[in-house]
Amino acid sequence: MTKRTESKYKIDRRLQVNLWGRAKSPINKREYGPGQHGQRRKKPSDYGVQLMAKQKLKGYYGNISERQFRKYYAEALRRKGDNSENLVGILESRLDAIVYRMKFVPTVFAARQFVSHGHLTVNGKRVTIPSYMVQVGDVIAVRSKSKDMANLKEATESAERDVPDYIEVDHSKFTGSLKRVPGLKDIPYPVSMEPNLVIEFYSR
Repeated sequence: MTKRTESKYKIDRRLQVNLWGRAKSPINKREYGPGQHGQRRKKPSDYGVQLMAKQKLKGYYGNISERQFRKYYAEALRRKGDNSENLVGILESRLDAIVYRMKFVPTVFAARQFVSHGHLTVNGKRVTIPSYMVQVGDVIAVRSKSKDMANLKEATESAERDVPDYIEVDHSKFTGSLKRVPGLKDIPYPVSMEPNLVIEFYSR
């Protein structure tokens, strides 16, 4: 088991939710946190509830760094409209998030690796930055040299999840695009996300 996989499983157990809705999640067997004190439970404070909401949302996208997440919060405040809706819209516009939604990879962690290893182009140009912000209408494509990867075919044929309607994808050509920036109700989170509490956390 790789260090990255171990971290992924710890996130599930620490947050006590099956964050990505996967059958392999250890929370399906052990509904308590890791470590010797993992089974102790107490009612969280308002701060604790907000912190948990932030950790869930941050962890879901491959455990984004705190510095990066704060930048997204600042950008969400800068944009017009509802701050919490802006925040999830920004997160779903990340290249690795879109690759995951397109089902080119099985997990968000694999999506980050897939992008950083240079398997993708955006509008014909190679992009290796997982946090690259995709614009509506940008054409994302798997590079010709990468189309024969066994994992790619396996991921696209998986019945574990569906491609949401704000993503357009052609699995026969391994291309796709972001049709529109989604709102919270559009995003197929396996668990309840509360971006409004995340906004409150950073506003304290």
